[in-house]
Amino acid sequence: MTAPGTPKAVPRAAAFFDLDRTLMAGSSGFHWARAAHRAGLLARRQLLADVWANVQFRLRGSTDQGTERVKERVGAWLAGRRVVDLDRLAPGVLAGVLPRLYGQMLEVAYGHQDAGRPIFICTAASQETAAMLAHVLGFDGAAGSRLEQVDGVYTGRFDGPFCYREGKPARMRELAEAHDLDLAASHAYSDSSSDLPMLRAVGHPVAVNPDRELACAAAQEGWEVLRFETLGRSLKVAAAFAAVAALGGAGHVVHRRGRRSATR
Repeated sequence: MTAPGTPKAVPRAAAFFDLDRTLMAGSSGFHWARAAHRAGLLARRQLLADVWANVQFRLRGSTDQGTERVKERVGAWLAGRRVVDLDRLAPGVLAGVLPRLYGQMLEVAYGHQDAGRPIFICTAASQETAAMLAHVLGFDGAAGSRLEQVDGVYTGRFDGPFCYREGKPARMRELAEAHDLDLAASHAYSDSSSDLPMLRAVGHPVAVNPDRELACAAAQEGWEVLRFETLGRSLKVAAAFAAVAALGGAGHVVHRRGRRSATR
């Protein structure tokens, strides 16, 4: 309890960062799946499905239906598993995630931190994932989806709100209360229209690698937009090269056929 007469802390601004497609390319969940497969905890068939889902996520972002399917599947997979077995996957997860971080976004985050604004990861990923990355990256804290555990075993249920859509500002308010933060003066960064509640909870929203709906909202509301994702551009370039190669091959065939006809 604060002693009588002690000046009350003045709320300060902070910066909140979504994780997947905002701080990093792709999905952190994919790297959990890959580490689980290597440890013999996940079937190869499911890993291949997660590989494709990760590509789709990088290209198009998240959807409510896709997120709900992942939530249900992960909950069912976690039920009855020991917490320690998941903890042991952390080195493999970090080995996959760290090379995929956007250096530009880390510069943005550390710029806030150097200016006196604490920085937080705010993600639908598990609280364990969010806290681990916040610690490794030197962030001031994290808010993720809490996984319920009893006697060292996951139940497959969530403990509190799922940190998605309205769940994100709810967790941000928890952080604001715990750290004396002023959300109206704070910044938030995210890629998805599902995070419009998160972005609208602060005074300075920024769209990062935005999906179509978020890009439209950012344009209408005059928000800053940052773009770092390159997979879609790379695929378009690859497709263009493939088309040129195909045309070149077809032309070569036509040319050879023409020469043969001329010599008959």
